[in-house]
Amino acid sequence: MRDFQPRPHIANHYLQASIRGAERQGFLREALLASAGVPAAWFSKPEQLITEEQFTRLIKTVWRVTRDEFMGLSNSRCKNGTFALMTDYCLGSATLGAVLRKSARFFSIACDNIDIGLGETNSNKLVFFRLSLEDASRDTDHMLQEFLLLMWQRFACWLVDQQIPFATTQFSYPSPPHVAEYRAMFPTELQFDESVCGFYLHEKYLQLPNTRSEDELAVFLKESPAYILHRPDHDESLRNRIRALLARQNLRDMPSLDELAQRLHITPRSIGRKLQEEGTSLRKIKTSLRREYAIKLMSTENLSVADVSERVGFSETASFCRAFKRWTGKSPSQWPG
Repeated sequence: MRDFQPRPHIANHYLQASIRGAERQGFLREALLASAGVPAAWFSKPEQLITEEQFTRLIKTVWRVTRDEFMGLSNSRCKNGTFALMTDYCLGSATLGAVLRKSARFFSIACDNIDIGLGETNSNKLVFFRLSLEDASRDTDHMLQEFLLLMWQRFACWLVDQQIPFATTQFSYPSPPHVAEYRAMFPTELQFDESVCGFYLHEKYLQLPNTRSEDELAVFLKESPAYILHRPDHDESLRNRIRALLARQNLRDMPSLDELAQRLHITPRSIGRKLQEEGTSLRKIKTSLRREYAIKLMSTENLSVADVSERVGFSETASFCRAFKRWTGKSPSQWPG
């Protein structure tokens, strides 16, 4: 018989991060955790994972006690119900692009401390949706910034009833200690130490029609933030298929475009065109895999720089050192191993 119990998979980090603002306001940790059905002892057990249901209840509790959808993590409050009012305001829009533009105008007026807006199409036919805290000094764990990006990405996907392959999600801070969680939360290319937070998507997705009704929106809001916190079971993008295939290969000898085309039964031209629509390329995917593996080896293995360089596919250590500094802002010798 199958076990239908929710599977804990959310890092313990989020127990601390989600209640940080409420604790600053004087609310007791034990009471907050109890409301979510989380034993207080779990707070100091880094290995203890939590379920989406527990995390959902915890955030709802923080919203309620702080009366703030920014969870006490901003220097200005966002009144409860603001996001719901925005979705109701935008629901009549015909396309995703119109929703993103209207949501940006709404939040620019309704809430302080948020820099939000939809940019113009660039030369690669990508559009940037800027969604950044103007003052992130109270968001010490990046919890609020992560949640805002998730809210808009997941709401956009729900609105058009499909998983949009966002090209890149970028962050205005260094790669955090819990960066492993980002791969599950944001199935896109990740970029850190940028000037603002936000995400890129291909311009064609702005034309996707809004498929949702008022009744469906009511259910979405009633269950919120469950829809936002739920991690998609499958990412059917070509980028993800290629990434998964390459991740099983030796990084020193990854297949060429022609070899990939044979394995996937797709023409090289079609692969290039589709990846461009998803905001990436084969080169970017390979670079991303090498970067992530290099950071993992530098952080967890007692290896020399030359060994790491060789394992991630560089023929010269000097080339690897230059690439590593470009990826992280630090040379391998400066990296905290």
